[in-house]
Amino acid sequence: MKTLPDSLKTVTPADDGYRLLRSTYTTHHSPAQILLPGSPTEVQHAMAYAAGTELPVSIRSGGHGLAGTSSNDGGIVVDLSRMDTVTVLDRPSGLVRVDAGARWAQVASALAPHGLAVSSGDHGGVGVGGLATAGGIGWLVRQYGLTIDHVRAATVVLPSGELVRADEANPDLLWAVRGAGSYVGVVTDLDIEAMELPGIQVGQVVIEVDREGRALVEWSRFLQAAPRELTMSGVLATSGGGLVLVLTAVFAGTDARRAQAALVPLLARPRVHAGGMQAARYTDLVPAGHLHANLGQQPSATTNALLAAFTADSAQALIELVRHPSGPFVQVRGIGGAAADIAPDATAFPHRDAEVLVTATLFPPRGARELAAVTRPLWPHAVGAYRNFESHPSEATFARAFPGATGERVHELAHRYDPGGVLQRVALRGAR
Repeated sequence: MKTLPDSLKTVTPADDGYRLLRSTYTTHHSPAQILLPGSPTEVQHAMAYAAGTELPVSIRSGGHGLAGTSSNDGGIVVDLSRMDTVTVLDRPSGLVRVDAGARWAQVASALAPHGLAVSSGDHGGVGVGGLATAGGIGWLVRQYGLTIDHVRAATVVLPSGELVRADEANPDLLWAVRGAGSYVGVVTDLDIEAMELPGIQVGQVVIEVDREGRALVEWSRFLQAAPRELTMSGVLATSGGGLVLVLTAVFAGTDARRAQAALVPLLARPRVHAGGMQAARYTDLVPAGHLHANLGQQPSATTNALLAAFTADSAQALIELVRHPSGPFVQVRGIGGAAADIAPDATAFPHRDAEVLVTATLFPPRGARELAAVTRPLWPHAVGAYRNFESHPSEATFARAFPGATGERVHELAHRYDPGGVLQRVALRGAR
């Protein structure tokens, strides 16, 4: 068995720092070793060592990791959080290099002085590696597209310890990195094309939702026709005896009049309430205040469904879900726009016809089994699922995220680059 170099920082249960590194955001774990490489070379050493054992191996980029697979019990965690550099490679083109261990609050802060941004989820504490290799449905998704759509190259350490480059010269690996990166290797850094963003406009919109769900259908149609600069995301919840969709509206740009005008068709509808759009910075949406250690502080069960759009039937199904006695926490995100410009087979995220993402969460004592029952009415209307909002991965959830030919290609590339199944040991043994 290979040994670790003395330079590679290792944390064990006997060390003081273990408490802050052992768990994920939603799960408690007790790994035997946590390896903290500070360079791609040290990641090579870490993976060669881990592959030589029969232990579960988890890769963590520092963020939430709802599935809990970024840690384990009794195995090895390769934690990339020491690798968090953000570099502007070429300001005119917006090309930046981001280490996988950075979090998106750090990325936003580093790019803001250059007038650049990467649409990157909705929380500053999320890690770069986990999001930028799976999708990236962020506050600017309709203007920018998914985060993976702008990944131009990446440095990857294969489970064998070999260091390779995913780029146009290695198109299969690049395809996998853009949506299914966790199946093929450990991404240590990514070259991402950022967008020009001197500022944003932000506002709050509240929509009273009728029992038939017509308001959801109308909102969906509005967003499909709205300027791409406008992205909306929020929560659908009970309020007294009714329902409300409480949305944050983000307009990518500094033109306050255009931002306000973009909302006019929605605000003209009955039972829609809103304040004015206010100037803000992208860093206000993913602030440094989001950065925290993950201690298993938010145990939960989460799943999701991608919808082509709200229809009368899917809206009714969602209302049934929200009104379930278990009280699920339901989030609704608008997608579409630039995310639909990419061909379904161009990346490992094929759901380019999805206009809406619905996420449902239950908290203890309720868990995954009850969540499956709660969300059952929505699944006949879904066109797929987003793997980063799934807390209990399985063959069924894999098929939703990677249907048909996409799933076959992911399996083929996973076998090619990880023939020993090192990266799947946690999934096979079952993460809590």
